[in-house]
Amino acid sequence: MTIPLSAREREVLQLVTEGQSNREIAATLYLSPNTVKTHVSSILNKLGVDHRLQAVVYAIRHDLV
Repeated sequence: MTIPLSAREREVLQLVTEGQSNREIAATLYLSPNTVKTHVSSILNKLGVDHRLQAVVYAIRHDLV
């Protein structure tokens, strides 16, 4: 099953898997930290996981990053 992540969500997820914080992701992608927080929440919801580590594991297991 393909998870319908937007291009920006995929960028954010890639940076999450690299261990970056929301603040670091915001600086990298020229976004506000609140926007990153919204993207992370959306990613967690779409992947059906509860926290960032689960999202990272899911992303690696399903070749999303």
